[in-house]
Amino acid sequence: MAGGWKLLAAVPLLAVAACGGGGSPAPTPAGGGTAGTPPPAPTPTPAPPGDLFAAPAQESLTVAEVQQIIAQAAAQASSQGEAATIAVTDRVGNVLGIFVMPGARDFVAIPGAPNGQNVDIQGLDVPAAGAAIAKAITGAYLSSAGNAFSTRVASQIVQEHFPPSPTTVGLESGPLFGVQFSQLPCSDFSARASDGMIGPQRSPLGLSADPGGFPLYKNGVVVGGIGVAADPDYGSDPNVLDVDVDTDEFIALAGTVGFEAPVEIRADRISADGTNFRYTDATYGALADVSGASFTGTAGAVAPVIGFFDGTIRAGTAYGTEASGIRPATDAEFSLGGAFVMSDGAGNNRFPIRGGTDGADVGNPITQTEATAILEEAFIVISRSRAQIRRPLDSQAQVTLSLVDTRGQILGIVRSADAPIFGSDVSLQKARTANFFSAPFAADELLAGDLEVPQFVQRVRDFLGDQNALTGAFAFADRSGGNLARPFFPDGEVGTPNGPLSRPIEQFNPFSTGLQSALVLQNLGEHLAFVLGQSPTDTARGCTKLPTVDGAPRLGNGIQIFPGSVPVYRGNQLVGGIGVSGDGIDQDDMISFLGLNNAGVRTGTINNAPKEIRADRIVVAVGNREVRLRYINCPFAPFLDDPTQNVCEGL
Repeated sequence: MAGGWKLLAAVPLLAVAACGGGGSPAPTPAGGGTAGTPPPAPTPTPAPPGDLFAAPAQESLTVAEVQQIIAQAAAQASSQGEAATIAVTDRVGNVLGIFVMPGARDFVAIPGAPNGQNVDIQGLDVPAAGAAIAKAITGAYLSSAGNAFSTRVASQIVQEHFPPSPTTVGLESGPLFGVQFSQLPCSDFSARASDGMIGPQRSPLGLSADPGGFPLYKNGVVVGGIGVAADPDYGSDPNVLDVDVDTDEFIALAGTVGFEAPVEIRADRISADGTNFRYTDATYGALADVSGASFTGTAGAVAPVIGFFDGTIRAGTAYGTEASGIRPATDAEFSLGGAFVMSDGAGNNRFPIRGGTDGADVGNPITQTEATAILEEAFIVISRSRAQIRRPLDSQAQVTLSLVDTRGQILGIVRSADAPIFGSDVSLQKARTANFFSAPFAADELLAGDLEVPQFVQRVRDFLGDQNALTGAFAFADRSGGNLARPFFPDGEVGTPNGPLSRPIEQFNPFSTGLQSALVLQNLGEHLAFVLGQSPTDTARGCTKLPTVDGAPRLGNGIQIFPGSVPVYRGNQLVGGIGVSGDGIDQDDMISFLGLNNAGVRTGTINNAPKEIRADRIVVAVGNREVRLRYINCPFAPFLDDPTQNVCEGL
């Protein structure tokens, strides 16, 4: 790539964003020189007899199609007088092509802190190719056969107010606040290019909230994503009330011509908390005529990127095949039909259900029978649950389940057939986070961390008025810890203090969230040095510089700070955590909480945290009032087969 990648600071590069909100009109259907009107979303295929979910059709991008997508985007860039870096990935994150046009910029700029006191990766320039890859991965990972989300959508759901605008001050933060710090390059879960085409692959910058990333579809099936970096900025959209003319977004949208998301599942047909998401501010009707664009003769060059792409355009893998790394479970792997698992490409389940590895620590760890019960009961809850972010209405929820022991070791990962890919890494982050912050070792291990990580322990203790906080006295669901990780406490209320795990609002932006970003700062710096060719070795497979147990970190892919997990107990003894992600945070809460509850009823040996130690017993003084932390929040009337309202009440 022109100019190479250079290290611009001693600290890392990272990511931004994930899913979003908004309220603009639906984009103009393809036309005005484009390839034609995209097909409508197909009617969901009924699950086969005995299965709880139907698998999507197996589709993938060919080399010629990857070239066509790049050529269309480049043609649009040329029509605008712009030079772009264009990335295309498949659904599981394999980089299929990176193309750099003559004169394309080498770096894009992350916004600085509002008060000018930059921390973490605020204010840094990051490689344009890394930004383009992150955008493409975001479009692919956030989407499914039931929802199509772009990086503009992602922008809406990671900011301090939802939806973000000057008139929404005082509203709670975005529903996926913090998701940008997932799919990290240090993750011990996400695959690397050196592993082959097995997914899900990591992202160089986590997930992105900068407009210019879209999913790609064939026959109503998501097959990948496109990301573009042409303008000088890599940030997010702080105001959903205006309509942007975004260079990257127009170029990326042109790349989707012929591979458009079905109209009925685009994000502007989906809402959260009464707010429609914003899919794109660009429109197909405003694009140049790119229908005749040809890769042959397009000015520019295919460019390798260390750790991600070898410089040869390749075909994508079809999601659901062994080659993709995510496939249907066999009966021996999981007894309920319609489940998918992570595979190694040779037929082996990467994360088979097993018992806990922490018998020396807890005495009586989760057994394989109990792990099976937890995952099966949670999977049954998924199959009955009404989706929040899928079309058509009254579709089943689609999520990933992850179970860990107290060491953060994976005891099983199971997905529903068409769950968005991003939830795989995120559900594991959530499970590990709930376990970690509920454990007696949390404070000690944070105090042994690097840089400013130890400071967060005292901040929590001072904020809660408890000098023994984070020593296992209370059980923290991810919703509870997330309360403490917002730049306003209570969430969104202007004029209140920041939570102790967050940056103050004067210093906050989505590139520096607080403890979450501080934990992985050094890993990101190591990765950047590797990508720039300044180090022969990449960052380790395992995020954070906290103490390890038998060589493995408990938080091997970082932490997550939005809801969807609970710790697992045996009586009063913490034995692990379960995390859920993919289809609405209240659904995620409910699936983890009810799944564990039902597994406890089934086995009689494991349970949710006893009520008296749940974090919602913690009361914080804020000014002249008292504010209680929250534990979980279950949606009203969540089931497709039962009108029951308060399904979590009394449990």
